[in-house]
Amino acid sequence: MDKKLLQGAHTALITPMKDGSVSYTDLECLVNAQLSSGISGVVPCGTTGESPTLSEDEHLQVIKSTIEIVDKKIPVIAGTGANSTQEALELTQKADAIGADAFLLVAPYYNKPSQDGLFAHFSKLAECTEKPIVLYSIPSRCGIEISTSTVARLYEKYPNICALKEAGGRSAKVSETACAVDQDFIILSGDDGLTLPFIACGAKGVISVASNIIPETVSNLVKLAIDGNFTEAQKIHLENFQFFSDIFIEPNPVPIKTLLHCKEMIQSAEVRLPLTPPSEQNLKFLQEMAKKLNI
Repeated sequence: MDKKLLQGAHTALITPMKDGSVSYTDLECLVNAQLSSGISGVVPCGTTGESPTLSEDEHLQVIKSTIEIVDKKIPVIAGTGANSTQEALELTQKADAIGADAFLLVAPYYNKPSQDGLFAHFSKLAECTEKPIVLYSIPSRCGIEISTSTVARLYEKYPNICALKEAGGRSAKVSETACAVDQDFIILSGDDGLTLPFIACGAKGVISVASNIIPETVSNLVKLAIDGNFTEAQKIHLENFQFFSDIFIEPNPVPIKTLLHCKEMIQSAEVRLPLTPPSEQNLKFLQEMAKKLNI
């Protein structure tokens, strides 16, 4: 796969569920809606896809089903990270075998490895595939960030580690990374509300939660910004900034699943424990938000 295909707006897909099981019917509908929207790519089994509570069989079946529905029309960036190097290795190899185009690999959470440990972890994963790897730095969930120097070391040694999803909330980190690597390296925003400033600082797209429900809007914002039309991109950013914030009033993906259900795009807003449905107050807020959404 041409790593330039990692640029643009990619949707961090939810994993629709009903009665305790993955709803593959809803998944097909959601992915087809993404395809018709002009989105750049899709990312199954990331944080938004509730990967920590999927069994390995479910995890791989969601990836496989997504690949089959997409049918090579856009890249499928499979979330195959874990806090166990061996588990991440096995998931990545199996997802590679079933046809994933690239991999999203989160920093190991809970164990808090050193930067040398991160380098060794991602090195093992880079050596098991020739396909592109997107590193995923999200310190708020993992307790550690992937430092700029570690990103640069990995990219220098393993050219297939060619992208970073940056969800640390700092524009300075984007600029630091852009200065430390060459222009072929792709930085993607991990926060819808920071997509525009991140692109201004050197990012080339986003892995988006909001685009589960407003893919055209997110795609347009990214395209305009990458093309240098920041005036028009800023209009879209400001018009949707409150929405980008409000979809995190409960732990992700609870709000976006609730909105999709309210708009009858999925049969159920079900999430798996330890996630729970929104509070009564937040449910009413999301229901009102859904009424205002012009889908």
